[in-house]
Amino acid sequence: MKIVVFGAGAWGTALAASAAARHEVTLWARDPAQAAAMAAGRENRRYLPGVALPPALAVHGGTTADIASLARSCELAVIATPMAGLRAMLAQLAAHDGPVAWLCKGFEAPAGEADGLLGHEVKAQVAPGLAAGVLSGPSFAQEVARGQPTALVAASDSAAVRSALVAAFHSQQLRVYANDDVAGVEIGGAVKNVLAIATGLCDGLQLGLNARAALITRGLAEMTRLGVALGARTETFMGLSGLGDLVLTATGDLSRNRRVGLLLAQGASLAQAVASLGHVAEGVYCARAVVRRAAHLGVEMPIARAVVALLDGELEPCAAVADLMARDPVAEG
Repeated sequence: MKIVVFGAGAWGTALAASAAARHEVTLWARDPAQAAAMAAGRENRRYLPGVALPPALAVHGGTTADIASLARSCELAVIATPMAGLRAMLAQLAAHDGPVAWLCKGFEAPAGEADGLLGHEVKAQVAPGLAAGVLSGPSFAQEVARGQPTALVAASDSAAVRSALVAAFHSQQLRVYANDDVAGVEIGGAVKNVLAIATGLCDGLQLGLNARAALITRGLAEMTRLGVALGARTETFMGLSGLGDLVLTATGDLSRNRRVGLLLAQGASLAQAVASLGHVAEGVYCARAVVRRAAHLGVEMPIARAVVALLDGELEPCAAVADLMARDPVAEG
């Protein structure tokens, strides 16, 4: 299979490298200088240092004009940009006649009175005729690039797209499960980033393992409530893209969103925390969209709301925790 991965960040690079052992894969970088350095050194030193790129992986750099040309030559196009770049990439690939998938997890930033949208909602606006889906699940790029065992979910309302993603990426090291609940898979991937900030804050304040378990469990309940309100199936949140991705991102030391919470607990400003990462922490950018969508749907999400207040500087770390603990008692169900 001919595959083009558009976006040479850590996750795009890792997935392209994984697939290159079995398929003809091209990794496209927006910056020609970055692409040239990767092609020459066989390493993505900026985003995935220390991981050798397979000899079979082609690296291409150029302008956005190259996107349509590269897409015409492939059987599967994969968008590996941050959420902020998804709309423009989908618009450029709108006429593509093969399957397209995106890897980003989050909501678009709200624009004016409009709510921030999930990836499949963006696609419905800019490329409604495109056969597309999302590849998600609990996955750190470094581990996938090193060939460590990982399981992902290929979600689409098109059976052909699900099959293409499984054929492209399923291997002995990387299991890919198919799912037709696109909304559920995307909501899990988006909301877990916000909840990971809260869990990082909890750990940074040394509140203990009991508190961490409570945050993860109640965060999963928040995620599920929002998902069901947006048309997702409850059982999706018990799977890889819900509970699985939440546990990984909330507890794993490679999690950028968890790292933001840890740094805020240590007294860093939001700007300092984000600048120290060197990568995008999607939870920072989509937290407000999550809370706004929930409010418009009448869905209670106190943990996500506390994260937004923390990010906006309205609450100090200890006050955010105190606010959550001071809520009136309710039945768990």
